Amino acid sequence: MTAQTDKIIDEVLRSEQGYVDHPNDRGGPTNWGITVAVARANGYQGDMRALPQSVARSIYERRYIVEPRFDVVLAIHEGIGTELIDTGVNMGPPTAAAFLQRWLTALNARGSKYADLFVDGRLGPITFDALRKFLAWRGHEEGGAALVKALNATQAVRYLEIAERNPTQEDFLYGWLRRVA
Repeated sequence: MTAQTDKIIDEVLRSEQGYVDHPNDRGGPTNWGITVAVARANGYQGDMRALPQSVARSIYERRYIVEPRFDVVLAIHEGIGTELIDTGVNMGPPTAAAFLQRWLTALNARGSKYADLFVDGRLGPITFDALRKFLAWRGHEEGGAALVKALNATQAVRYLEIAERNPTQEDFLYGWLRRVA
């Protein structure tokens, strides 16, 4: 882990805190934000109440930073990479990646700055190239800040839609929104 990813994971752990088993949480027993299904898929077989923070950190790094290639985005733009990691933790990495691909496509001046992206929720050289071109065109600081706001807005709308479709999820809506802000 790098100091940068350590800091991001520290923030995720502060947001997620410890063990929770809320009856309306579709993820079931969760500790440090790691659901029982994710823990099992990553080799942890113990009681979720006892999930070591070190195991959670390892899962976050591998599953939510390295595998979806958000570490590459972090190297291009720290704010955008951090946002993708946080969204990926809460909604799944493919959803976070698709949000980025959708926004980059919508912001490409009808294809005049770079080609439209195929929105598949998987990041690779074409998406990274589009991100670099967007930031070169709109400015690393200003364009990056605008893109982070766009990603946050999309995340917030998705939370609202989840709660509207399933009122039991209203139990989590305020906490989700605090995370976005």
